[in-house]
Amino acid sequence: MRAHRKLFGTDGIRGVANVDPMTTEMAMLLGRAVAHYFSRGGRRGRIVIGKDTRLSGYMFETAMEAGICSMGANVMLVGPLPTPGIAFITSSMRADAGIVISASHNPYQDNGIKIFASDGFKLADGVEAELEQLMSSGELDQARPSASGVGKATKYEDARGRYIVFLKSVFPAKRTLDGIKIVVDCAHGAAYKVGPAVFEELGATVVPLGVQPDGKNINRKAGALHPEGLCAAVLKHRADLGVAFDGDADRAIFADGQGRVVDGDAIMAICAHRMLKRRELRKRTLVTTVMSNLGLERAVVGWGGKLLRTAVGDRYVVEAMRHGGYNFGGEQSGHLIFLDHMTTGDGIVAALQVLSVMGEAGRPLDELAAVMTRYPQVLVNVQVREKRPLAELSKVASLIRKIERTLGQEGRVLVRYSGTEPKARVMIEGPDQAKIQSYAEHLARELVQACGN
Repeated sequence: MRAHRKLFGTDGIRGVANVDPMTTEMAMLLGRAVAHYFSRGGRRGRIVIGKDTRLSGYMFETAMEAGICSMGANVMLVGPLPTPGIAFITSSMRADAGIVISASHNPYQDNGIKIFASDGFKLADGVEAELEQLMSSGELDQARPSASGVGKATKYEDARGRYIVFLKSVFPAKRTLDGIKIVVDCAHGAAYKVGPAVFEELGATVVPLGVQPDGKNINRKAGALHPEGLCAAVLKHRADLGVAFDGDADRAIFADGQGRVVDGDAIMAICAHRMLKRRELRKRTLVTTVMSNLGLERAVVGWGGKLLRTAVGDRYVVEAMRHGGYNFGGEQSGHLIFLDHMTTGDGIVAALQVLSVMGEAGRPLDELAAVMTRYPQVLVNVQVREKRPLAELSKVASLIRKIERTLGQEGRVLVRYSGTEPKARVMIEGPDQAKIQSYAEHLARELVQACGN
C-alpha cells in the first residue's frame, strides 16, 4: 500500500500557479521541510533548485530558496534546465536533494514541484508523506536556526555545460552525427538551449523549433504534446527525423523522415529489440505501464523477452526497474528510462539512443519502427467532478466486464483516474477500430453520469 499523501501526486505537487495548493506560501514551507529532512545529523544540507521557463518559476524558485536557507541549508541555483539535467547535477555534485520547479507538459498557467534524492532518483512515496507531515507539524518552528545559522544561495553557472558534456558521453565515442539533419522542438521549455547544442556538437545539422521562451508559450502548440509542427518541419526541411520534448524535456516524441509520429511504444520496441539481440536487456525484460500498446507486448514476447507492466507514471516504472534489477523501461507518452545512463526519463538521452540505433543499422526511423505491429487503440479523456472508486460504480464496472468478454484475448480495457488532473481516462485496444471507439465512448458516457463533469 502506498503512503497517503495530500499534496504530492504521481509526479510531485502540481496545480494552477498562485492558487491553492500551488502557492508561494506552500513552496516556502516545503522548502523548509526539505532542508530540515535532508540536513539531519547536525550537518548543513546542499539543495539544488532548477526550473523550466514558466513565468511563475521565478516566484516559486525564490520562495523555496528562502525556505531552505531559513532552515540552515545551502542552495545551488541552476536556472532553466531539463528535469533529468537537475537529477544529474544533484547526483554528480553530491548534493543532498534536487528540486525541479516545473509542470512538465501542462500549460504555462500551471506549475509544479518534484524532488530528487541525492542519488538522482525521485523520492519514494513514504518520504513525500514525511515531508507533508513536517509541513503540518510544529517541528520546523522548533528547529529554526539563529541568524548566524541560516544558509546561503549560489548561482551554479556551469550546470548546463556539465549536463551537455554528460549527454554527449552517452553517444558512442567513435560515432558522429555528420550528415544527419534533425528537427529539434524544445516546446519553448527547459531544453531550449541544451537540446540543439547537444546534437550540433555531435555534428548534426539542426533545425530548431520552440527555442524562444517568453514565460507564457511553454508547450503552446509545440513540443511532445503537439507533434504536428514537428512533422511538418521534417517534411519542409527534408530532415532525416525529428524529436519533440515536453516542457521539462523528460520525455520525447519522434517524427520519422516521412513526417509520421513515432511514439514511446515504438521507440521502446526499437531499443528493446536491439538490446535483446545484443544481450544488453537485463533479465530480457522491458518495463512499461498499463497504457502501452498490446502490440509492444506481443513483439517483445515474440523476440523471447518479457514485458512487465506498472501503474501509470514514470516514477512507478523506475521503482519497478530498481526493485527487479531491470535497465530499460518507459511509457507510451515518451518517458524513456535508460538506467545504464540516467536515473529518470530523459528525452535527449532517448534521442541519442535512437540515433545510435539508426547509425548502427544504417536504416531510417520508419523502417526501424516497423518491428512492432500496433493494435488499434482508443483513448478518451473524461472531465470528472469527483474521483469515486471505480469498484463503487456498478454500471461502469458491469460495462467493463462486458467489453472484456467481447474482446477476449484480442484486446484490453483500462479505466483509471489521472494522477495530475481532474480526469478519468478510458483506454481500449482491439482488432476493430470502429468497435473499440464505440465501446470507449459508451464507457465515457457512463463515467460522466456516475462522476459528473
